[in-house]
Amino acid sequence: MATHLIQGRTVAMPVRVRDAEVCSAFYAVRADAARAVIAYSGLDVAEILPGKAVCVLLFVDYRDGDLDPYHEFGMAFLVRPPGVSGTGGLRDLRQAGVFVHWLPVDQSFTLEAGRTLWGFPKELADIELRLGSPYKRCILRKDGRLVLDILIKAGVPAPGATVMAPLDAYTHRDGITRRVPWSVRARGAKVRPGGALIRLGNHPIAKELSELGLPKRAMFTSTVTRAAMSFGEAVEV
Repeated sequence: MATHLIQGRTVAMPVRVRDAEVCSAFYAVRADAARAVIAYSGLDVAEILPGKAVCVLLFVDYRDGDLDPYHEFGMAFLVRPPGVSGTGGLRDLRQAGVFVHWLPVDQSFTLEAGRTLWGFPKELADIELRLGSPYKRCILRKDGRLVLDILIKAGVPAPGATVMAPLDAYTHRDGITRRVPWSVRARGAKVRPGGALIRLGNHPIAKELSELGLPKRAMFTSTVTRAAMSFGEAVEV
């Protein structure tokens, strides 16, 4: 079993999350704008429709896991795996992975672990989560500036989503693109079309989102009240 030393602590692989709450919103955005955002990675977006890519915004309350409790926000894109040529449509979607473009967190241990172990683009930020009602809210500030305020309304139960087959995750850091194997088991999953309200602030990431066409109606949103995850060793691609 591989182990790593992070801030004087031994972290064993795979890294496990025993309990987390996850809220996600999926947006159809201009593929050319999304390509410009992730051009540094060497990856290409998956086109679900001609000229349309998918941007995913998510926020997570990690309540129990190997990297301690923390809050996280993510901005990601569905991408074609390295070396796979795309034809667009459902074929692109079936083969897609998810490229993590930005991943602010509110604790330093998970920040260092995420960067060191997988190349995740973690940064420290102020992440306020309000999860105590059917309306799940995340208020994200970085360097004293509002990035966004997003509200997701829980949908209808999705009982078949107890065991999910997640997409491969990809990261890019220090000139290296990596694939991160992971798995997730979900309880209390709900989905709905639309279901998100978003207000952008004046941070550079908010500008990126604006250039993608946000705020706009989400294709769909999902909430998972109890998720367990496992993250394996990153592999360079």
